[in-house]
Order: sequence, then C-alpha cells, then structure tokens
Amino acid sequence: MASESHHKENLHNLQLEDEGQHRNPSEVKMSQIVLPCHANHCGELSIGQLLKWMDCTACLSAERHAGCPCVTASVDDIYFEHTIGVGQVVNIKAKVNRAFNSSMEVGIEVSCEDLYSGRHWRVCQAFATFVAKRTDANKVQLRQVVPCTHQEQVEHSLAAERRRMRLIHHDIIQDLLNNKTFQRSISEENHDEDEALPTERTRVESVELVLPPHANHQVNTFGGQIMAWMENVATIAASRLCNAHPTLRAIDMFHFRGPSQVGDRLVLKAIVNNTFKNSMEVGVCAEAYHRDEPLRHINSAFMTFEVLDEKGRPCPLPPIKPEPQEGQRRYQEALARKKIRLDRKYIISCKQTEVPLSVPWDTSNQIYLSYNNVSALKMLAAKNNWDLCSKKNNVSLYTVEESQSLCFRVEFEMEIPAQRAFILLSDISRRHEWDQHYILCKLLLRVDEDDFIYQVVTPSVSKGGQYQDFILLASRRPPCDSGDPYVIALRSVALPSHPPTEEFHRGEVVCAGFTIYEVSKSVSKISYYNQASPEVLPYISTDIAGLSSSFYSIFCACRQYLLDNIMCTSAFTPSAL
Repeated sequence: MASESHHKENLHNLQLEDEGQHRNPSEVKMSQIVLPCHANHCGELSIGQLLKWMDCTACLSAERHAGCPCVTASVDDIYFEHTIGVGQVVNIKAKVNRAFNSSMEVGIEVSCEDLYSGRHWRVCQAFATFVAKRTDANKVQLRQVVPCTHQEQVEHSLAAERRRMRLIHHDIIQDLLNNKTFQRSISEENHDEDEALPTERTRVESVELVLPPHANHQVNTFGGQIMAWMENVATIAASRLCNAHPTLRAIDMFHFRGPSQVGDRLVLKAIVNNTFKNSMEVGVCAEAYHRDEPLRHINSAFMTFEVLDEKGRPCPLPPIKPEPQEGQRRYQEALARKKIRLDRKYIISCKQTEVPLSVPWDTSNQIYLSYNNVSALKMLAAKNNWDLCSKKNNVSLYTVEESQSLCFRVEFEMEIPAQRAFILLSDISRRHEWDQHYILCKLLLRVDEDDFIYQVVTPSVSKGGQYQDFILLASRRPPCDSGDPYVIALRSVALPSHPPTEEFHRGEVVCAGFTIYEVSKSVSKISYYNQASPEVLPYISTDIAGLSSSFYSIFCACRQYLLDNIMCTSAFTPSAL
C-alpha cells in the first residue's frame, strides 16, 4: 500500500508539472520594494541589504525543509549583473536543491521588476549551504529532496558537484600559489612605484554591537546581517582608493567559521588587496568578542569592485603598493583568486552552449574543467525530449536535436553489478577492446584519483582520409547518494605538452560519457551519451538515418567485454589509483 501511495503521489506531481502548477514544497518567495532607506547615496539598492534579504529567504526555505532551526554555513560566489534602483521591486526565490546528512544546498534567484514598464530582469544567482541545528540532543538526519521537474533534477544532480568544489576551494588557492609558473608570472609584473598607492590608506576597521534585532530566533546573529556589515566596510575601503563610489560586481565565497550571539561585539576589517586594470579586490573579515574574551574569527570574504563613468563603462584604477609580508601575501593571493575567478567564469558561468571547446588545461583550472565535464553530461542525460530512433535486441538508440546540435544516447541493461561496470568502463585505455572507433587510447596524465587525460586516435571515416586524434579529460564520479548513477564524463581539453601535429587531424569532443544506474544488485542500466561534434557525427550518421546498425555491434561488444572481465581482478580499480 505504501508503494502504491508513493506511486500515486509521483503521478500527481508529474500531472502538476505538466499543467505548470508544480511548486517545490521548500520554495519561499520574497518581494521587496526598494525604499530610500535601503539605498546608497546614488539611489541604488545597497548590496548589503540585498544580501540580508537573500539570506533570510534562503533560511526560511532551509527551515521549511528541515523542520528545525538552520544556520548559514557558506554562500558560494555571487556575480551581480545589474544594480537596482529606488522604486523598483526585488523578487527573491529560494528552494532546497539537495539535502545531504545535516546540511543542504539552497538555490537563490534574484530578479528585478520595474512596476511602471513591467520589465523583469535577472540580478544574480547564488547557492547557499545551511546546516540544520536541532534544539535537542538528537543527531540531525535530513530527509532527501525528491526532484519532480526537469530543472529540479538537474539542480539536484549538480548540487553534488558544487559541494565537491566547495570542500576543496581552499586547496585550489594554495595549489596555485605554490605553482612555479604562477610565481614567475607574479615576479615578472612591472609596477610603477611613483603611481602606486599604499594599501594602508584603504584600511578600514569598524565595530558593531549585536542587538536583538540583528539576531534570529536562536539568538545567533543573522548571517545576512554579518554579510551586510562586511559589505559596508569593504565599500568604504574601495572608496578610499578611488575617491569615488564603487560598484560591487562579485563576491568570492562567504564561509562562516563560527557563530556570534546577541551581546557580542563584531570587529569588521577591510583593506584593498590588489588592483587590476578596471577592478580591485577588497579583503574583509569579521571577528567577534564578548567582554574580555579573545577575538573569534567569524567570517571572511573577497569582494570585487569597479568604478563606472557616466556611460556605465569601467574606469582604470591606479596600482597599489602592498605592505611587506602580510600585504604582499594578500597581494599574491588576490592575483590567484583573479585567475581562478576568470577560469571559473570562462568555464562554468557561461551557458553550456557557449563553453569553449578544448579549454587549455592546467592544474589551476582542473577543478572547474572537471565540474564542467560532469555537469555537462548530467544536463545532457537529464533532457526530457529524447526520441527513440532504433532498437535491436534491447539495445536502444535515442536522439535529440536542439539549437543546431544533435545528441545521441545508446542504452541497454545487462547482468553486472553497477560498481563493476563503472570500474571497467572507467578504464578508457581499454576501450579499443570493444569499440572499433578507438584505435589507440593512451593515458597522458593522471590528474587525481577521479580525473585522467588521454590521447585517443580514431580512423578516418572516408577512404584515404587522415586519422583523427582527441585529447580527452575523463572525469569519473561514484554515486553521492542511493539512486544516483555512476558517471564517466569525457570532453576535449588542450594539453600544452601535446599540441596538434601534422600526423593527425585534431578532433573535438563537446560532451560524452556513461551513466550507470543500479537496477538491482546484479543488474545495471548502462547509457552512453554523445553531443555530436562535426568530427564525431560521421561515425553515427548512418545509424541515425537507419541505414546501418553499427551502434548495435559496438555495444554488443561492450556487453561481451564487461562479461569477460566481470571477475577480472587486474582491472582499473579505485584501490589501484
């Protein structure tokens, strides 16, 4: 009866989705008209006030899902696309994308509405992590989020990848700072000492007393309130450098390291870390103390400001002269964050259709290329408009055509444990054993235990044509939770040590790979996806046209390869990495 009831509930949810009436149970909306008290002297909404509204909306969403009090743990990077003026309406929507054990990711969307013209436009998007805090001693175990719409399925799937990036964010900075090539690029920079401004003139320190209006129902200071105070001192620091009103464009991750309560004094410090051509980075931190206690580090963030002229164009900024030791450290870290910020924006922030092919790979952008690789495959797999093109003995070929792009999916079920299939298919160097299109697959670089770079050589489609080679990043992911698939994602990258040669025509793979679902303990559903580029399309075009069934023979060979190696102990295994 319970399963029947659950099935009926899912059907009801799907019906609501079809009717356009589905609403996520954790969804919370807030609309605020911008009054003069919310704005700065330029008549624009203070970003600090916006952060308070965003945090409040997201917290209500998190508590609606958790059924208990929640606190802000972190807020991912935010890019502000537009400013908001007095008299306009801010619309904020927040919903829980995914719950883990005691934490959850809340997606936040902010748009602006002009009441007189009826226009709407997006301002920013953010992802915040909240942690459930029960008042009793019981351990928190959040219930899982059940995605009901296509968009919810995509966000639910990508939340696991974003969490992975969050956990290694600090390590990415440190690895780049230790990179010898990056260190050389810093030392080669030329600075005009005569024009450089000392950073000391931009230093700001302010103190705030936490009063009851600043706290939540747990008597802890609102995360949004702390972020608003931090934005205020950061703006002052930026203004001191440029002697003008700066515009906040981006915020690197807020990370709350500890709580503060009513009665605490919050010490907020800000200083300009570095200036670039048209922007500057301001570092800001918040520390708390109570009476004679030592300072406790509460939060830190890095904010990027621009100064705009009358036509809205960024103005050039003067170079700065950092203080010795600590100032020099902040100066170098700002350069590292700028490179990472550009890599992230270049690879992740643009629309999937705009992601450049064969992005040059290096250690500093590896995590973002890996994220893009896996997320692209997950989004391709989540498409809900696949058409069955051909089927033979339970091997099915599906296609979908969107925006002048043709994608295909080959799918079959077989008797093999999902983890075993994942291990075998992860070893791309053995793919030539079952795929006739792979003549050679050479491992060039083992990046880490989940990411590898290969050179793949394939035959020419036309007689007498030149062989093709591909430089592929292979990213593999085990399931984050039960019900998630195993993922093996492939995409082209440019490896500086292996440029194109006259021997091969260099091809591109936009998005390809496998998802492996556990149907039962002994049965797996294996799906292969490919967003066909011009170099890949000829290999599958006759199958799609119904003129041959080479895809069937290839995946029969894949099935036989898996069966032949199901008990093999020398295969590519996690323990061997």
